[in-house]
Amino acid sequence: MKFHKKILLVSSEFPPQPGGIGDHTFNLANQFSLNSFEVTVLVDCRSESGIEEKVFDKKLPFLVERILVKKQRWKMYVKRISMLFSIIKKYDIIIASGKFSLWAVAFVSLFYKKKHIAIIHGSEVNFTSFLNRTLINNSLKRFQKIIAVSNYTKSLIAHLKINSIVVIPNGYNLEKWEDKNEEKIIVKGNPNLITVGNVTQRKGQLNVIKLLPEIIKKYPNLQYHCVGIPTEKEYFLSEAKRLEVDKHIIFYGRVSVEKLQQLLMISDICVMLSGETKTGDVEGFGIAILEANALGIPAIGSKNCGIEDAISENNSGILISNTSSEEFINAIDKISSNYAHFSLESKKWAAQHTWDIIIKKYLKVLD
Repeated sequence: MKFHKKILLVSSEFPPQPGGIGDHTFNLANQFSLNSFEVTVLVDCRSESGIEEKVFDKKLPFLVERILVKKQRWKMYVKRISMLFSIIKKYDIIIASGKFSLWAVAFVSLFYKKKHIAIIHGSEVNFTSFLNRTLINNSLKRFQKIIAVSNYTKSLIAHLKINSIVVIPNGYNLEKWEDKNEEKIIVKGNPNLITVGNVTQRKGQLNVIKLLPEIIKKYPNLQYHCVGIPTEKEYFLSEAKRLEVDKHIIFYGRVSVEKLQQLLMISDICVMLSGETKTGDVEGFGIAILEANALGIPAIGSKNCGIEDAISENNSGILISNTSSEEFINAIDKISSNYAHFSLESKKWAAQHTWDIIIKKYLKVLD
């Protein structure tokens, strides 16, 4: 195969470990590879042994360079910058995605004149820490082009008055649900709500839990399914017990793609009531919503974050305040009473965000 150009993707996350930025980088690398670019991904290992990553990387059509895990985290940062310096000459285009990646590529750009592109997701440009905010702001000014995954994310750096910003939404991987086991599992809830994502305050599971006491007055058989790494599960569960709604909640932890598909198929509505944390952690888009939409599952999401770009209002779902039980109940009512419409429009909306469509927007930026 004759390659157009060589691209280096520097990311803070990458599969097989979960994470939205990693999933985005994987699909981006795969699509660039399909479009005749020679692609390399530079990323940290996240498992201590690195074996899981080695097995995964061998199957890919592009090269992945991993920085092995060190007990002293700063050594990994130094190693990544060192590796960047040693390999950057080979590449025509450098793309950074994730906090440290933005810092590292911006620093290296002082020494090498390449085409540098930043992808910003949300939290990495919304720090409350003065030092981190200053570092990111100065780093972003080093890039020739900045790609924001949502209009909300773009608004977070409006104060920098950078003109080279474009918005390209996250893509949905059409193949994710293909040829998967569609065996039905039986649940008792009505309705069944689901949130897919790391169990943290940013993802909004706690916001849902806080609203459940009022919601179950209208929907006493409601069941809430939480799928994702159980980072703050114990705290959220203790809050659920305090509010006496714990019997309406199931935490599954990290599950396989097959199991996730099964859980989505028994769910009526995907819920993501994300909010900003004290450290400035925010939801930049909400790809899990599109993945649910692709299966015909409508969504209820929170306003004032990147989810506003992930939902087609009154079509693929409804946007609400993440603190309003009244709006939550009204949204469930509206979707339930017009389910065929919302389900069909959800599939149509997801189809507009498949990676074969989204990658064309990236290719225009590279021209």
